[in-house]
Amino acid sequence: MPTPLADFIHSARRLFVLTGAGCSTDSGIPDYRDADGQWKRTPPVNYQDFMGGEPTRQRYWARSLIGWPRFGQALPNGTHAALAALEARGQVEVLLTQNVDCLHQRAGSEAVIDLHGRLDQVRCMGCETRSDREAFQHTLLAANPGWDTLEAGIAPDGDADLENVDFSTFNVPSCPHCGGILKPDVVFFGENVPRARVDAVHAHLQNADAVLVVGSSLMVYSGFRFVQAAAKAGLPVAALNLGRTRADDLLTLKVEQPCAPALSFLLPNALSA
Repeated sequence: MPTPLADFIHSARRLFVLTGAGCSTDSGIPDYRDADGQWKRTPPVNYQDFMGGEPTRQRYWARSLIGWPRFGQALPNGTHAALAALEARGQVEVLLTQNVDCLHQRAGSEAVIDLHGRLDQVRCMGCETRSDREAFQHTLLAANPGWDTLEAGIAPDGDADLENVDFSTFNVPSCPHCGGILKPDVVFFGENVPRARVDAVHAHLQNADAVLVVGSSLMVYSGFRFVQAAAKAGLPVAALNLGRTRADDLLTLKVEQPCAPALSFLLPNALSA
């Protein structure tokens, strides 16, 4: 039997899809917030702290050294597959993701904008050279033997809950080209999303006739602003999310269910649903 969510999706010709951490929890990547939209843990590293202090960079890269292997091996789940199938049907104007795991692309989605960048790349803040995160893992290991044997719990976005450790002994490699600071090619808290990326998202929003939010509380303004703009333009907005979202008063439809089961009707073997 068709559901309100299925009716909403089927009635749209060009969907602007916005996704968040709830899409990737079934892939083993933890989310940041609880059902009320509050932090479950200490907020992520701040851009100014990372750029301004070696101790912050030591802590970040030490934890990343331990967290990266599991993050890098994560596989797309049913939510990613369903949204890729929706694009294959020609109904997706763009898929704007707040995630940095590239799992939408690995599932087959092509019309993707990574709002907050990609964790599989490392950026030099001096010469702007990009390099592969997996290759950088080997550099980190070579510079810090034994650190990969430390026990730590999994945390969001390739982080690890490594506590009560003296990070001052951790060696953070510099850019091999210019000696600059190396940073994951993602937008940290306190850092602006590149203007060209924001403009591209707004251009897609103008071509859309409805907005679908999947697995995001929209508590971060960088994503919420696009839902605000859609509502102001009179576009219907549906959200599939467990718990409160920042845009609850702007929604045409709210569905509080796990993402993958709720979207399973989009998969090829269920298109008759």
